[in-house]
Amino acid sequence: MSQDWLEEFGQYQARINHLLQTQIQGLPDLAPRLKDAMGYALLMGGKRVRPALVYATGSMLKVRQEDLDAAAMALECIHSYSLVHDDLPAMDNDDLRRGKPTCHIAFDEATAILAGDALQTLAFSLLCDYPLSAECQQRRIHLVSAVAKASGYQGMCGGQALDMAATDKPIDIQQLEILHRCKTGALLTASVELACILADAPTEQRLQLQKFAGAIGLAFQVQDDILDVTGDTQTLGKRQGSDQFLNKSTYPALLGLEGAKGLAQQLYQQALQALQPLPYNTDLLRSFAGYIIDRNH
Repeated sequence: MSQDWLEEFGQYQARINHLLQTQIQGLPDLAPRLKDAMGYALLMGGKRVRPALVYATGSMLKVRQEDLDAAAMALECIHSYSLVHDDLPAMDNDDLRRGKPTCHIAFDEATAILAGDALQTLAFSLLCDYPLSAECQQRRIHLVSAVAKASGYQGMCGGQALDMAATDKPIDIQQLEILHRCKTGALLTASVELACILADAPTEQRLQLQKFAGAIGLAFQVQDDILDVTGDTQTLGKRQGSDQFLNKSTYPALLGLEGAKGLAQQLYQQALQALQPLPYNTDLLRSFAGYIIDRNH
């Protein structure tokens, strides 16, 4: 992983953290406890992978960073809300997230549900209202549509439902792939798609970038499954072995640890191959793919 990418990634993280903090601080004090819970869930840490992918793709496509901010913030709001709800007793019943008590533990279950709801709607408010250049203004509706599809029934929520249905039940590798292409992959693919929408990228280029995002989105989940086996609670920021405890189907469980590692490498190569036809400098996206495979936390 190049030092240049780590520096660029750090800049993306700093930018999105500042923007998100500004959004939370700018909310009126209508319901202070709910506002605090929203801030807790959104600002308590996280790698900001989805915003980074928005910025890296947008940089490659020559989109102004200011025009990428709304998309980057919206996806992180959606991701954070999904984690709050995923941790609830009715779902995975986790008590640790990013090394801290989960939102419903730090506050209470009802407040956590509302915080997730409010973060979801904040995402769409940002897509509708956050300043965009005149050139990008007309593309707002396409941004809203893409995020709605990626986060709803055909995307993340559908994947979460498949995940819950598969708990305590054996599923095959094809079913597991469909589950994770929805639950994890959809928002990562949307990160690329939003940048393409803002750039008004040609269809052929969008298709190649979707192939890239599809491969790297699945690789992300495979690597998560591997880390659930090989990592530790302090490094992961959540309970090590939680997937096994919940009796979830995972890639190491179905393929063995070495088989899962081999699949991650295969997907990484597929992602790099998808970038080859693009008439751009793809170094940032290649480095992003390397980060997904090499990350150890």
